[in-house]
Amino acid sequence: MASSHSSSPVPQSNSSDAFFKKEMDATKCFRPVQSLPDVCPKEPTGDPSNLCDSPSLVVDQHRWTIYHSKVNLPAALNDPRLAKRESDFFTKTWGVDFVDTEVTPSFYLPQITKEHFALYQQEITPREKVHERCKNICTPKDTFDRTLLHTHDKSRTDLEQVPKIFMKPDFALEDSLTFNAVLPWSHFSTAGGKGNRDAASSKLLQEKLSHYLDIVEVNIAHQISLRSEAFFHAMTSQHEMQDYLRKTSQAVKLLREKISKIDKVMCEGSLRVLRLSLTRNNCIKAYNKLKLMATVHQTQPTVQLLLSTSEFVGALDLIATTQEVLQQELQGIHSFRHLGSQLCELEKLIDKMMIAEFSTYARNDLNRPLEDDCQILEEERLVSLVFGLLKQRKLNFYEIYGDEMIITAKNIIKQCVVNTVSQIEEIDTEVVVKLADQMRMMNFPQWFDLLKSIFSKFTIFLKRIKATLNTIHSVVFLVLDKNQKTRDLEDTLQKNSAKDSTVDTEVAYLTHEGMFISDAFSEGDLPPVAADTTSQRNTSPNSEPCSSDSVSEPECTTDSSSSKEQTSSSVTPGGVEMMISDDMKLTDLELVRLANNIQELLYNASDVCHDRSVKFLMARAKDGFLEKLNSNEFVALSRLMEGFILDTEQICGRKSMSLRGALQSQANRFVNRFHEERKTKLSLLLDNERWKQAEVPAEFQDLVDSVSDGRISLPEKKPAATEERKPTEFLIVEGQKYATVGTVLLLIRIILEYCQCVDNIPSITTDMLTRLSDLLKYFNSRSCQLVLGAGALQVVGLKTITTKNLALSSRCLQLIVHYIPIIRAHFEARLQPKQFSMLRHFDHIMKDYHDHIAEISAKLVAIMDSLFDKLLSKYEVKAPVPSACFRNICKQMAKMHEAIYDLLPEEQTQMLFLRINASYKIHLKRQLAHLNVVNDGGPLNGLVTSDVAFYTGNLQALKGLKNLDLNMAEIWEQKR
Repeated sequence: MASSHSSSPVPQSNSSDAFFKKEMDATKCFRPVQSLPDVCPKEPTGDPSNLCDSPSLVVDQHRWTIYHSKVNLPAALNDPRLAKRESDFFTKTWGVDFVDTEVTPSFYLPQITKEHFALYQQEITPREKVHERCKNICTPKDTFDRTLLHTHDKSRTDLEQVPKIFMKPDFALEDSLTFNAVLPWSHFSTAGGKGNRDAASSKLLQEKLSHYLDIVEVNIAHQISLRSEAFFHAMTSQHEMQDYLRKTSQAVKLLREKISKIDKVMCEGSLRVLRLSLTRNNCIKAYNKLKLMATVHQTQPTVQLLLSTSEFVGALDLIATTQEVLQQELQGIHSFRHLGSQLCELEKLIDKMMIAEFSTYARNDLNRPLEDDCQILEEERLVSLVFGLLKQRKLNFYEIYGDEMIITAKNIIKQCVVNTVSQIEEIDTEVVVKLADQMRMMNFPQWFDLLKSIFSKFTIFLKRIKATLNTIHSVVFLVLDKNQKTRDLEDTLQKNSAKDSTVDTEVAYLTHEGMFISDAFSEGDLPPVAADTTSQRNTSPNSEPCSSDSVSEPECTTDSSSSKEQTSSSVTPGGVEMMISDDMKLTDLELVRLANNIQELLYNASDVCHDRSVKFLMARAKDGFLEKLNSNEFVALSRLMEGFILDTEQICGRKSMSLRGALQSQANRFVNRFHEERKTKLSLLLDNERWKQAEVPAEFQDLVDSVSDGRISLPEKKPAATEERKPTEFLIVEGQKYATVGTVLLLIRIILEYCQCVDNIPSITTDMLTRLSDLLKYFNSRSCQLVLGAGALQVVGLKTITTKNLALSSRCLQLIVHYIPIIRAHFEARLQPKQFSMLRHFDHIMKDYHDHIAEISAKLVAIMDSLFDKLLSKYEVKAPVPSACFRNICKQMAKMHEAIYDLLPEEQTQMLFLRINASYKIHLKRQLAHLNVVNDGGPLNGLVTSDVAFYTGNLQALKGLKNLDLNMAEIWEQKR
């Protein structure tokens, strides 16, 4: 009885299973609801059999389900190993590790005070006053007399014994939860051994329910007894009421006749006009709807037509617009129930077509003839494809272009090799099948021209790729710029909407739950069904209109059109965001990442070209071909590769290290071979050098002159007419004469070859500096072994090492020392500042050469010193004058002067003879002291003075020694 007392035609859903109960009640109380159009096939269609997940006594009585489980979750989680049983709920549920800790306040949440609600209270106070006014005007229809509850405390106490579930307004035994609460499943168990207990519990349950029924019936009887007096009073006044009703009926009949006449005369025509106007408006709406349906019906043919002309963006826009119309304007149209899914499939097909079209475009763009024309192939088509791919979020389309780029780079080299081989008659393609073997049969000029052709093709190839990727890049940034402008517009709209909300605040106060106050007044005059419909429409605006209710269809159409007009007239920031997501669906982060990937693809293109070039070089270098190149050929190859590297860096904007590394590797091998060849050549020249003065050809003099003019390079070969110039005896370097040997002349040329190689290949500067310093050290050490160490006696077969050999060796070393600072400055200008420490090698070489020159000078002095020691040890002071000893000394001094005067400069000759004279004075002084000859003016002193005067005259008579200060007074012992 309680359930029947509180039941209603439309059950309210307060539990989690409300949707299921609504469907069950709808099938029992009303006629079956017609199925909606299949717009979203995954939505529930209202079939109760599909929604019911509760167990069935008929179907599932022999199948175990989760409802047979007798263990609850806390019992399952209880740990029997613990000695102490926790009484706290959290430790029971989550274990002993749960610790009740104090939650620290968040730093990001502000402290809320009453001042924060001041503005809200100011805004809500007028609305509250309006609401109170409306409540006073619209009195509640049903009032409940609460005074009766206080007068019947005993009845209320009895009613409290009845469980609250029977008093719920939505009480229904069809609900599985309600049924299980009222009649537990355990009372229906049929397991063996429990029949008596189940029967007793079932009987107890029946008595309990009977008791509840008795309490309810007693309370109902009590309520009737309380109202009996009013019932009898109503019966006594029924006759008076019937008289009043009879008179009222007559008055109403008369009034209706008058109203009928007034209606025919004054209202019927006007209402008919209004009715026809409403019908006309409905017809116009229906006509416009049919026109829209006809337009939507032509969507698929139009899309096919656009796809036939590769208008992918237009087709996608048309599909998006049609989908929007289907979801808004034509929602619920049965004939279009499959059109949405068809358009989705068509959109997927367009995705595949665009990817295939872009792959075809990339293949055609990269494989067209590589000429100087770097124009973009069908730029409008490319832009359309990129816009379509961005619209569909196919952001990996650049990978397709990258794959085609790698394949094309391979084909470029292959095609260049095939074209070059076909033009060479010496290569028989029938005998040599492989392209790599055919390429290895080319000589250097042919292979060099092939490499130049490959580099030129790659340069045009990269320019085309850059032009295409720049177009794609500009499209991406165009979309990014559009997003930025949209955000600016969104900010502006937010400011405008904030201003509008402040202006229309008073209008907002006049609304009451979606209705104006006039609607609230008139709602009390509506019929119950209409009022219910209105309230349902106001409370659930998102509910779908029932297609079978013809009366409410115009009303629903009016609501949808009004809401649409409201949406279109007021643009909100959310609407702008929705428009962007429907258009491109890309965030700024994705667009920036895509732009970076496109730029990286250009870098990859450069790397691909360099990698393919490296493989081409390595294929040719397998047989040691590149290591056998001479200097000019390798310099030409290096310049070609450096030019290609600079061109690619200029085009792509980033350095690619693979080809540069391969060039550096080949350059290191070239440097090793270059150095070994020249070192071997120098070794052979030194081993065959007889250390005699050589004539200086005119070309070497020109070479030295060019260095003096600041051009450290080998001069170009001049016509044969210049060969008529005769060689000279000395090499003139900045006004000084240098007597040299042939080995030193060639060494100077070799040094200039090192310097010129550095100019031609800057990447090998440090290696060349190391090798050149090694070469100079080798010349210094080897020449020291051959001359000072007398190694030339065994190597060349010289009889002796003369003073002329020593002086000539010293002058050659001085010539090299003259050029070391020039070489050092040449390398310093081509080194990085952090590499200047390598220049210390030249400082060490300068020191070694100066030490070597000093050793040669000391050797010349030592030769004369040994001669003085031999001759003066036998000197006796006696007549005749000059003595034979002094005549021999002057003769040897003249020979020494004759040997070195033409080889060494005058200043060095004077310094050398000063050192020789000092040695002479030491030995003479020692001999005079041994003979006890003193400077006393005696006869012995006179004889010695005459011999010394003879020595002085002969020495000063030599060329360049006239003004030499001999200071012969030092031969006498100083008196103490």
